Amino acid sequence: MTATTTANKNTTPGLTGHARVDVVGDREIKIERVFQAKRSRVWRALSDPLLIAQWWGRGHKLVVEEHEFVKGGHWRFVEHADDGVHGFEGRFAEIEPETRLAQTFEWDGMPGHVSLETMTLEDLGDGRTKLTTHAVFMTAEDRDGMISSGMEGGLNESYVALDELLARGP
Repeated sequence: MTATTTANKNTTPGLTGHARVDVVGDREIKIERVFQAKRSRVWRALSDPLLIAQWWGRGHKLVVEEHEFVKGGHWRFVEHADDGVHGFEGRFAEIEPETRLAQTFEWDGMPGHVSLETMTLEDLGDGRTKLTTHAVFMTAEDRDGMISSGMEGGLNESYVALDELLARGP
């Protein structure tokens, strides 16, 4: 079963400013978004903690408490938003520069419910990059809980902040 939670009127994900989020199978979410930047710049924004702090928190203050960017390394980000403090963390499972990043993901709001996110970056050949994320959850209930938590809205707010960062240049 595949269900799309955000309808895109364009055939290329990201042209409307929203990520395409699909529910896939029993425990998975697939997210696609196109950015108006070269793959090397998108990769740097995904992997450099100084840049992550500028976009990941949806425009809110984000503290990168830990960012050990090696296989098995720990990462932890804490967002300070109007509605409170939100912590996120995980471990890096795979790092293929400019191509692929896999990491575990856990939100403090759902402790013990860990997913594995695999992000791939595709150079579209025209200065744009498609980011595809597959998130696999331990159970369908975990996946559905993450969706109902407002994940999609927060994700799109972060991607707007990433667009703004990428537009500012190197």
